[in-house]
Amino acid sequence: MNLRPGRSPILRPAISVFVLLAALTGIVYPLAVTGVAQVLFPTQANGSLLSQDGKIVGSELIGQNFSDPKNFWGRLSATAPMPYNAAASSGSNFGPLNPALTEAAKVRLDRLKAADPENALPVPVDLVTASASGLDPHISAAAAYYQAARVARLRGVPLAHVEALIAQRVETPLWGVLGEPRVNVLKLNLALARLDA
Repeated sequence: MNLRPGRSPILRPAISVFVLLAALTGIVYPLAVTGVAQVLFPTQANGSLLSQDGKIVGSELIGQNFSDPKNFWGRLSATAPMPYNAAASSGSNFGPLNPALTEAAKVRLDRLKAADPENALPVPVDLVTASASGLDPHISAAAAYYQAARVARLRGVPLAHVEALIAQRVETPLWGVLGEPRVNVLKLNLALARLDA
């Protein structure tokens, strides 16, 4: 075998395979997946964005921090430095015995009671606790109905209209068994805004 010193017989094939795999996995595959997603699932591939009056107002996959009592409120968010920060998805990681968890729930409970002092219904747990991601866009149907009287009173619309909006937007569990009935808070608040228009 006649080899020149300092040259490996496998260096060229190794570099060729590396370049080929890098091109396949770094360029061809991502472009193919993106193309298929754009054709089959264009809304989801572009972030499941919601718009109103031609303006993008958010994503149906990421919650927003609604604080006006005229709107439905979502779950608490433990993301930093602001609630529902998609760049810092995280939960509070407070265990059930951590006093900070109790304090956060108490603050939210006091805020709910102050916004609607006549509401004698039990407060659904998802209104006083944060989700694991801190980005949950949904609340339970019970949490939406709990807030209906406050929203109807402050917007000056009949309670029956607000409850009808909730009923129309209740999403059923996946395949009828996975999860609980839930309501997307942004979609519900957008429907309220259309009611005002």
